[in-house]
Amino acid sequence: MVSDRTQGFARTLIIVLVAVLSVVAGYVLFVWFPGDLAELLGVVLVLATVGAGLQFGSRIAGSLYPTYNVAEVAVEGPITRDGGSSPLPSTPTTPGADDIVEQMERADEDDAVDALLVKLNTPGGAVVPSDDIRLAAERFDGVTVAYTTDTCASGGYWIASGCDELWAREGSVVGSIGVRSPRFTATGLLEKLGVEYKQFVAGEYKEAGSPFTELDEDEREYLQGITDEFYETFVETVAEGRDLDEDFVRDTEARVYLGSEAHDLGLVDDLGTRDDVEDRLATLLGTEPRVSTFEPRRGLGARLRGGASGVAYALGQGLADAVTPDDEVEVRAER
Repeated sequence: MVSDRTQGFARTLIIVLVAVLSVVAGYVLFVWFPGDLAELLGVVLVLATVGAGLQFGSRIAGSLYPTYNVAEVAVEGPITRDGGSSPLPSTPTTPGADDIVEQMERADEDDAVDALLVKLNTPGGAVVPSDDIRLAAERFDGVTVAYTTDTCASGGYWIASGCDELWAREGSVVGSIGVRSPRFTATGLLEKLGVEYKQFVAGEYKEAGSPFTELDEDEREYLQGITDEFYETFVETVAEGRDLDEDFVRDTEARVYLGSEAHDLGLVDDLGTRDDVEDRLATLLGTEPRVSTFEPRRGLGARLRGGASGVAYALGQGLADAVTPDDEVEVRAER
């Protein structure tokens, strides 16, 4: 087995060799070959080529001599299929469920990865995207440890039930094992505006839940039945994945608990910091954990859109802070 020192030397050698080749290639292509007309531009292009070469060399070295044995995948913010993208500037979004599943599957296919570390800081979200992420964690062929920093609620806890262990901080918010199906009605507004809503439908319950019609008792029972079915699936999934009694899970009544109480109830396996989680991974793996953060693969267009969204959000937030008096700032907590 090749030692870590030998692997480190080999990685450095590969990067240096690729960098030297990049310098030579850049000089030949952009300085020597074009002649005097492009010398200034050539220098710039040489530097760009060297940078690209170093990045390429690092990837080659990393694939041949990986420096990690643990892949970390983050689930942060509301859980949606596409990451909650919006045409309007808002809080920069995190990857959607499909991207997170892709990261987990890529980690599973990576021969260097022996463990999956799932970082959870989410109030929950859509049912099916949450279950897709849970299934990806469950399919991972190796150790899977989830840990939460601030919040692991609802869909976040659904995901955690697919992991071998769940860690939390004493002050983390954990639980909310329940389902909600929000509905709003705009019938009063339409009446005030003098607008009459008409819709031609086929099927008795096609309009059930429409915000432009009153909800009758049959429709209420129908929609509540769907919500109840989701809830039963949630309870069964958590009970099986976390080795808990179904009646106990139901008795939580979708409450949230601080990490210390969640640990006492068995909703969390252990309490600790990120360092404590890595110590646990060392015990499970029998070797020092070396963590690499896996991120979604995005094309240039997606990266540019993400960067523009972040800039727009920062600009809007800065303007809001500038015009909002200190005594009018609200502190809001979301579950």
